[in-house]
Amino acid sequence: MSDTPAQPGELIAAVDLGSNSFHMVVAREFHGEFRTLERRGQKVQLAAGLDDQFQLSEEAQQRGLECLREFAQRLQGMDPAKVSVLATNALRAARNRQEFIDRAEAVLGYPIEVIAGREEARLIYLGVSHTLADDAGNRLVVDIGGGSTEFIIGERFEPKALESLHMGCVSFTKRFFADGKINEANFDKAVAAARQELLNIEGQYTRLGWDSAVGSSGTIRAVEQTVVEFGWSSEGITKQALKKLRKQAMQFDTIDDVALPGVKVERRQVFIGGLAILTAVFDTFGIEHMVYSDGALREGALWDLFGRSDHEDVRRRTVQSLKERFFVEDDQAERVRDTALALFAQVKDVWGMDDSMANWLVWGAELHEIGLSLSHSGFHKHGAYLLQHADMLGFTRQGQAKLAALVRCHRRKFAVAEFDTISKSRRGQMIQLARLLRLAVILNHGRGVHPVPVPQLDVEDDCLKVVLPDSWLDEHPLTAGDLAAEVDYQKAVGMALEVR
Repeated sequence: MSDTPAQPGELIAAVDLGSNSFHMVVAREFHGEFRTLERRGQKVQLAAGLDDQFQLSEEAQQRGLECLREFAQRLQGMDPAKVSVLATNALRAARNRQEFIDRAEAVLGYPIEVIAGREEARLIYLGVSHTLADDAGNRLVVDIGGGSTEFIIGERFEPKALESLHMGCVSFTKRFFADGKINEANFDKAVAAARQELLNIEGQYTRLGWDSAVGSSGTIRAVEQTVVEFGWSSEGITKQALKKLRKQAMQFDTIDDVALPGVKVERRQVFIGGLAILTAVFDTFGIEHMVYSDGALREGALWDLFGRSDHEDVRRRTVQSLKERFFVEDDQAERVRDTALALFAQVKDVWGMDDSMANWLVWGAELHEIGLSLSHSGFHKHGAYLLQHADMLGFTRQGQAKLAALVRCHRRKFAVAEFDTISKSRRGQMIQLARLLRLAVILNHGRGVHPVPVPQLDVEDDCLKVVLPDSWLDEHPLTAGDLAAEVDYQKAVGMALEVR
């Protein structure tokens, strides 16, 4: 994701690598809104290429790469900071996802971020809420994807509950209609399985309640168009119209035979699985009427690009919440942050980094002691685990991996292998940021007892040279010893560091 807000008139783009379809939206900022210039979508059915060991097949990867080659032509020349490429459930589940991501980034020319289910739900809600009237009252938003279904309760632009369940139109079709045959027994099994999943959230969502129900995604659009075309509803999807559609769908022998007025040919193969999930949603939550919204993940990603300002960036709120939850000492976090930023300013140009990279350094500094709330022994490892596995709204899976690696590597052995899970296009820069964070932590070892000078940094070939004021190291032997040890730590992983 981008780390800087879009400016007036700039081109921005969002690419959604969904489990069923890949979508791209290119837009331009205009008076606080965005004007869509181009939309493209293609059925890729990535989730259908997952085997029992959650390995993504070569055929599915090739389908995805062919689609991205087309997208790449339109995105060519755009500022990478203004292009958001997000992957969802299929790549969350795929054990060989990094193989596909590396190949896809080479084709597309932009970094790809895998987002967690709750982050996907947040962005979906952001996209949907901007298409609706800014009315008071809770709304329930449901998005049936290829491999997961997201459920959000929110009011206006603020989500109150976010969940992602492991059921989608591709995965359910593959699971319950593997032979392509449609019958009441298989449909009932699919509905029952979906209702079982919904038990996980039924109580919480029912207690929160909602005044209106909104659906997004291709399945819900197809259902709405079909029931309206048949005259079973004048607008949206009613409970009775959905029952009639189920009865109509059962008249077809196979999933390829599903010829309904709102179902495009390319959606036929996954429509029945999606219909079963929607039926379970209506039954479980007692929904009488649901309207369709054009807003979805990609629109939410565009709004997120607009919203990356100091007062709106959800990631800053998330970091602050984690600091409070795990009792991070603010003063020390700020000292390390300020030193790290001063070091970054000296080397960012020679290392080819833009200002947005400073955000990762800031968040790494502010959270580097998060693990102390669990144990002082190995707290850098505990902190990395927390950041890798916590629900961090606004952050992608790769974003959490970046923070986890920074925190894991901020002290002692420089475990650079922790950065292997980060995309190749960002790995080297994150390792360089870790070098700066390590220096900032060492220099502030005294926790404010004495003033800390900002060293002069020079980069000569692969060597980072640190120059401190005359006699400062002699006057601070503990820090001098830590810096001498740091030279050895970095030398052990093939990085040259000089301190004088």
